[in-house]
Amino acid sequence: MNTPEGPPPERLRTLPSRLTNGAALIANRIVDQALAQAGARRYHYALLATLEEYGPASQAALGRRTGIDRSDVVAAVNELAAQGLLERAPDPDDRRRNIITITPAGRKRLADLDRLLAAAQDAYLAPLSPADRRTLTDLLTRLVEHHA
Repeated sequence: MNTPEGPPPERLRTLPSRLTNGAALIANRIVDQALAQAGARRYHYALLATLEEYGPASQAALGRRTGIDRSDVVAAVNELAAQGLLERAPDPDDRRRNIITITPAGRKRLADLDRLLAAAQDAYLAPLSPADRRTLTDLLTRLVEHHA
Protein backbone atom coordinates (compact mmCIF):
# COMPACT_ATOMS: atom_id res chain seq x y z
CA MET A 1 0.00 0.00 0.00
CA ASN A 2 3.06 2.25 0.10
CA THR A 3 3.88 4.46 -2.85
CA PRO A 4 7.22 6.02 -3.87
CA GLU A 5 6.04 9.02 -1.82
CA GLY A 6 5.62 6.84 1.27
CA PRO A 7 2.63 5.35 3.06
CA PRO A 8 -0.85 6.85 2.79
CA PRO A 9 -2.15 8.89 5.73
CA GLU A 10 -2.93 7.03 8.96
CA ARG A 11 -6.67 7.63 8.62
CA LEU A 12 -6.62 5.79 5.27
CA ARG A 13 -4.34 2.98 6.47
CA THR A 14 -6.74 2.12 9.29
CA LEU A 15 -10.09 2.23 7.48
CA PRO A 16 -11.55 -1.31 7.59
CA SER A 17 -13.39 -0.75 4.30
CA ARG A 18 -10.16 0.31 2.57
CA LEU A 19 -8.23 -2.61 4.05
CA THR A 20 -10.95 -5.04 2.99
CA ASN A 21 -10.83 -3.66 -0.54
CA GLY A 22 -7.04 -3.96 -0.66
CA ALA A 23 -7.21 -7.53 0.65
CA ALA A 24 -9.88 -8.37 -1.94
CA LEU A 25 -7.71 -7.05 -4.76
CA ILE A 26 -4.83 -9.25 -3.60
CA ALA A 27 -7.11 -12.29 -3.18
CA ASN A 28 -8.64 -11.82 -6.63
CA ARG A 29 -5.19 -11.59 -8.24
CA ILE A 30 -4.01 -14.78 -6.52
CA VAL A 31 -7.21 -16.68 -7.39
CA ASP A 32 -7.22 -15.44 -10.99
CA GLN A 33 -3.61 -16.55 -11.43
CA ALA A 34 -4.35 -19.98 -9.96
CA LEU A 35 -7.38 -20.51 -12.18
CA ALA A 36 -5.49 -19.25 -15.24
CA GLN A 37 -3.01 -22.11 -14.77
CA ALA A 38 -5.89 -24.40 -15.69
CA GLY A 39 -7.37 -22.14 -18.36
CA ALA A 40 -10.32 -21.32 -16.12
CA ARG A 41 -11.94 -18.21 -14.69
CA ARG A 42 -13.88 -17.45 -11.51
CA TYR A 43 -17.20 -17.63 -13.39
CA HIS A 44 -16.35 -21.15 -14.54
CA TYR A 45 -15.65 -22.26 -10.99
CA ALA A 46 -18.78 -20.58 -9.62
CA LEU A 47 -21.03 -22.24 -12.19
CA LEU A 48 -19.49 -25.69 -11.78
CA ALA A 49 -19.63 -25.47 -7.98
CA THR A 50 -23.24 -24.29 -8.02
CA LEU A 51 -24.39 -27.05 -10.36
CA GLU A 52 -22.49 -29.69 -8.41
CA GLU A 53 -23.99 -28.59 -5.10
CA TYR A 54 -27.55 -27.73 -6.13
CA GLY A 55 -28.12 -29.78 -9.27
CA PRO A 56 -29.43 -28.77 -12.70
CA ALA A 57 -30.70 -25.22 -13.11
CA SER A 58 -31.77 -22.71 -15.70
CA GLN A 59 -29.24 -20.14 -16.85
CA ALA A 60 -31.32 -17.41 -15.16
CA ALA A 61 -31.35 -19.32 -11.85
CA LEU A 62 -27.59 -19.83 -12.09
CA GLY A 63 -27.12 -16.11 -12.58
CA ARG A 64 -29.28 -15.27 -9.58
CA ARG A 65 -27.63 -17.86 -7.31
CA THR A 66 -24.07 -16.87 -8.25
CA GLY A 67 -24.58 -13.13 -8.73
CA ILE A 68 -23.26 -13.39 -12.29
CA ASP A 69 -24.91 -11.18 -14.92
CA ARG A 70 -27.15 -13.09 -17.33
CA SER A 71 -25.02 -12.33 -20.41
CA ASP A 72 -21.88 -13.46 -18.59
CA VAL A 73 -23.64 -16.68 -17.53
CA VAL A 74 -24.52 -17.39 -21.17
CA ALA A 75 -20.92 -16.82 -22.29
CA ALA A 76 -19.45 -18.95 -19.50
CA VAL A 77 -22.00 -21.74 -20.06
CA ASN A 78 -21.13 -21.70 -23.78
CA GLU A 79 -17.42 -22.05 -22.94
CA LEU A 80 -17.97 -24.85 -20.43
CA ALA A 81 -20.41 -26.70 -22.72
CA ALA A 82 -17.88 -26.51 -25.57
CA GLN A 83 -15.39 -28.25 -23.26
CA GLY A 84 -17.92 -30.96 -22.37
CA LEU A 85 -18.10 -29.81 -18.74
CA LEU A 86 -21.78 -28.85 -18.86
CA GLU A 87 -24.78 -30.00 -20.84
CA ARG A 88 -27.54 -27.70 -21.99
CA ALA A 89 -31.01 -29.07 -22.75
CA PRO A 90 -34.41 -27.47 -23.30
CA ASP A 91 -36.54 -27.32 -20.15
CA PRO A 92 -39.41 -29.79 -20.64
CA ASP A 93 -41.73 -27.39 -18.77
CA ASP A 94 -40.71 -24.31 -20.76
CA ARG A 95 -38.98 -24.87 -24.11
CA ARG A 96 -37.86 -21.22 -24.17
CA ARG A 97 -35.31 -21.83 -21.44
CA ASN A 98 -32.39 -24.19 -21.04
CA ILE A 99 -31.55 -26.43 -18.11
CA ILE A 100 -27.83 -26.70 -17.42
CA THR A 101 -26.34 -29.87 -15.92
CA ILE A 102 -22.76 -30.61 -14.85
CA THR A 103 -21.21 -33.61 -16.63
CA PRO A 104 -18.85 -36.20 -15.11
CA ALA A 105 -16.00 -34.34 -16.85
CA GLY A 106 -17.28 -31.15 -15.21
CA ARG A 107 -17.16 -32.81 -11.78
CA LYS A 108 -13.57 -33.88 -12.41
CA ARG A 109 -12.68 -30.37 -13.59
CA LEU A 110 -14.29 -28.93 -10.45
CA ALA A 111 -12.22 -31.23 -8.24
CA ASP A 112 -9.06 -30.08 -10.06
CA LEU A 113 -10.06 -26.43 -9.61
CA ASP A 114 -10.83 -27.08 -5.93
CA ARG A 115 -7.22 -28.21 -5.46
CA LEU A 116 -5.87 -25.14 -7.26
CA LEU A 117 -8.07 -22.84 -5.20
CA ALA A 118 -7.10 -24.54 -1.94
CA ALA A 119 -3.46 -23.78 -2.77
CA ALA A 120 -4.40 -20.20 -3.70
CA GLN A 121 -6.20 -19.76 -0.39
CA ASP A 122 -3.12 -21.04 1.44
CA ALA A 123 -0.94 -18.57 -0.46
CA TYR A 124 -3.31 -15.69 0.26
CA LEU A 125 -3.64 -16.53 3.96
CA ALA A 126 0.03 -17.49 4.43
CA PRO A 127 0.75 -14.91 7.16
CA LEU A 128 -2.18 -16.14 9.29
CA SER A 129 -2.31 -19.05 11.71
CA PRO A 130 -5.09 -21.63 11.31
CA ALA A 131 -6.99 -19.99 14.17
CA ASP A 132 -6.59 -16.55 12.58
CA ARG A 133 -7.83 -17.95 9.27
CA ARG A 134 -10.98 -19.30 10.95
CA THR A 135 -11.51 -15.97 12.73
CA LEU A 136 -11.08 -13.98 9.52
CA THR A 137 -13.50 -16.24 7.68
CA ASP A 138 -16.03 -15.93 10.51
CA LEU A 139 -15.75 -12.13 10.62
CA LEU A 140 -16.03 -11.74 6.85
CA THR A 141 -19.01 -14.12 6.77
CA ARG A 142 -20.76 -12.09 9.46
CA LEU A 143 -20.15 -8.84 7.57
CA VAL A 144 -21.37 -10.24 4.26
CA GLU A 145 -24.45 -11.87 5.80
CA HIS A 146 -25.34 -8.74 7.76
CA HIS A 147 -25.19 -6.53 4.67
CA ALA A 148 -26.76 -9.03 2.24
